[in-house]
This record gives sequence, structure tokens and C-alpha cells, in this order.
Amino acid sequence: MLDNPTIQKLTEFRKTLHRFPELSGEETETAKRVQDFFSGLNPDKTITGLGGTGLAFVFQGKDSGPTTLFRCELDGLPIKEENSISHLSTIPNTSHVCGHDGHMAIVSGLGTYFSANKPQRGRIVLLFQPAEETGEGAEAVIKDPKFAEIQPDFAFALHNLPGYPLHQILIKQGPFAAASVGMSIHLKGRNSHSAHPEAGNSPAEAMAKTIVALEKLPQGIEKFSLVTVIHAELGSIAFGTTPGTAVVRATLRAFENETRELLVSYAEQLATQIADEYGLGVSFDYVESFAATHNNPEAWQIGLDAAKKLNLDIRHVEKPFRWSEDFGLFSSHTKTLLFGLGSGLDHPQLHEPNFDFPDELIKTGVGMFAEIAKTLHD
Repeated sequence: MLDNPTIQKLTEFRKTLHRFPELSGEETETAKRVQDFFSGLNPDKTITGLGGTGLAFVFQGKDSGPTTLFRCELDGLPIKEENSISHLSTIPNTSHVCGHDGHMAIVSGLGTYFSANKPQRGRIVLLFQPAEETGEGAEAVIKDPKFAEIQPDFAFALHNLPGYPLHQILIKQGPFAAASVGMSIHLKGRNSHSAHPEAGNSPAEAMAKTIVALEKLPQGIEKFSLVTVIHAELGSIAFGTTPGTAVVRATLRAFENETRELLVSYAEQLATQIADEYGLGVSFDYVESFAATHNNPEAWQIGLDAAKKLNLDIRHVEKPFRWSEDFGLFSSHTKTLLFGLGSGLDHPQLHEPNFDFPDELIKTGVGMFAEIAKTLHD
């Protein structure tokens, strides 16, 4: 599909991206590097500032046909890298330890391929999406008026997955990755002198009860759901003061959007009931909302056939993954497929400080996407 000099060029590009990661919504320089890479590839159209820092490249076929979008992510993570590699991150406490640099290299390789092999019919759209890690990027792209210009009939994406054999394709029809949301529960009591706690109303006991009750909440829901308390804070470090406020933060997950919303509703009812019991005020706010990723049967079949044609090792996933990916929002707007690409049985896990994307996967990822495109556009 691509010759060795091209693969080497993509590998070097990946390492450059790895050295200069940027956080969600701040990927200005990363976008510039991508645009510079594509400047010699002559796409038929370039869209910049898509959903913030995002950008898309369009390759137009001669005949009418479907529009197919291939998506990757621009952003890095607020994690200090701990690696002994020559292309170590140069940005303090920021790194590409999720592999988005590798995903960008794959889609850039796809651009190289389409530069020399224009689709026969329809359009190919290569989307470099911002802010995947916070769950805000897909929504920003879809809401951007410029997205109407490239509204796809199909959308495909991949994610490297440590813990599975190198180059293995992990694929599943229907639910593939969970919906999730970050929930903060604010409890409001009344401060007093710590010598006279009875004069105030500390939320300490209510906070403790809320933590225990939240993680037991899924027991009352028939379908898979999960609550993980990730942080709690009571008052401030002031030994002369009885606390008057508390915050409990938790991540709520489910395999369907509807189940996640039911879980949120139950959590609010539970927290309100406990707050009322202790005469406390309560309020809620939410961050990092991810829709469930749902693989369309037609898109799934196209992806499966591509893996078979390439003689790749295929694993049919039985249960959805518990992690979330904001590609799921595209599932509500078009026919989507998100599949996994094994990055090694013993490879460090995603978001670990010593993770580095395996460059061997670039050729495999480009091959999968190109084979999918052949089915829809040749």
C-alpha cells in the first residue's frame, strides 16, 4: 500500500508529533504541523478551524458516490511522560501516552495514499479532531456549520489497544465502547468553630454516606452500569473550623446512552435524599460527557471484510469496552465503525507514563482504512 520511504516519513512525523503534544482545545501547533504535512498532498479541499482547532482534508472522486470520513485525534494528555526514548515529550507534564500521535500518522498516511490514488467515486474526508480526551471535540465539530459541508454517509476510526496481539483487529457489531459522564455533587452545610461543631452543620457524614451509596447504585439497574468515585473534598485545611461544604466526584458509565441517563437520574435522587436527611443543600454539575459508541451493521461488515482481505488476525469482541471514546457522538449522526488495533500483549497500557505508540501499526492502520475506502469508492 505504501513504500518503505513513505512509512519512514510517517514514522518520523509521528515522532515529531510525540515530542510536541498539546492539551485538548489547545492543539494549534499540532494542527499547523498536520496542515504542513498535507500541503504537498494536494487535497481538493482543506477545512481549518473545525470545532476549534480541528481540520479536514477532502479528496474528491470523478463520479458521484458516498462521503466517507476517517477520523483521528489531535490532543495529548496532562501526564508527565516517563520514557527513555529519543523522541520524548518536550512539553512539561504533557504527553501523547494514548497514541493519538500514531493515529494522526495513520490518517496522514491515508492522505498520502489518496494523493496518488484519488477515489473513483464519492468523497473521502480525513478529519483531525480536537479535544477527544475531554469528550468535547466531537460535539464541537458536529455543531460547527462547516461540518455540513462534509456530512458523511459513513465514519470510521480506530484506537490502538495494548494487551492484545500486535496488529490484531478487534471488532464488534453494535455497542463497542461505553457512554460516560463526570458528575460532581456539591453539599452545602454551615461552618462553625471546631470547638463548637454543634453550632454548624458539617456535611462530613452525608459525604461518607454518599460515597458508599453511589458505588452500590448500579445494583438496582438491570443493564450494565458502573459508578466510580474518583475524588472527594471536605471543607478546607483549617483546624479551627468545622467544614460547611463538601464535593463528591464520580464517573458514571453504561453501555447505552439511555442507561447512563437513568444512572445519572438515580444518582441525583440518591444524593438529594441524603442531603435532605442532613438538612444540607445540594447541587450538581457535569463534565466530560461521552456518548456510547455504536457500530452500524453495514459499516461493521465493511470493516470485517477489509481485515479478511488483508489476512489480519481478527478478534470478535463479545462485550463492549468499559472505556469511552467521543467518536460515539458520530454514531448518532451517521453509520459508524470504531475498531481496535492490537498494540502488543505486553505493551504499557493507555495513559501510563511509559506508553509509546508502536510504529509498526502505522502500515496496518493505513491498510485497513484504504481497504475500507476501496469497498465504498472504487
